[in-house]
Amino acid sequence: MAMYPLFMIALALSLDAFGVALCIGLNNQTKLENKVGFTISFALFQFILSYIGAYAGFLFNTYVASMPTIIGGIIIALVGVVMIKEGIDNQGKCPLLKPKMYLILGVSVSIDAMVVGFTVLNNITKVILLQDTLIIGAVTFIMVIIAFIISKYLKKIDIIGRYADYIGGIILVFFGLKMMFF
Repeated sequence: MAMYPLFMIALALSLDAFGVALCIGLNNQTKLENKVGFTISFALFQFILSYIGAYAGFLFNTYVASMPTIIGGIIIALVGVVMIKEGIDNQGKCPLLKPKMYLILGVSVSIDAMVVGFTVLNNITKVILLQDTLIIGAVTFIMVIIAFIISKYLKKIDIIGRYADYIGGIILVFFGLKMMFF
């Protein structure tokens, strides 16, 4: 995949993790070890689930049927709508800092990466697939670090974490519409 669309997808996917990391960072009980754990968890699961989704999409296209671009666009747009809905349901509440939350939040912010991997990244070789999904993980890693840095300065404004879900959802909806109509 070309670098610009891949970067935009990675950025949109990482905004879920960004929003959650910002929320976690705004919590006064968050320690450095929590930030490191969540950063690694979010980036690792974005990489793993986008790789699994892309490989499953490759197998589906190869052995079952070729997935039309319109269906992929619809799925991506629906993921965007779900992200916006999660932003509405979140109500600015910060998740608890329990050890099992690294796994739970890592997977939950990365489910959309699996869907996007299934629909977008499935028509490529294994080497390019690994490279593209590593880029998705790396962008998420950087975005989560940025979220924790920003949260240090925004501790008194806890409304901001909500908007990351909206932005990510809107970007995915537009990307889905672009796939369907252009």
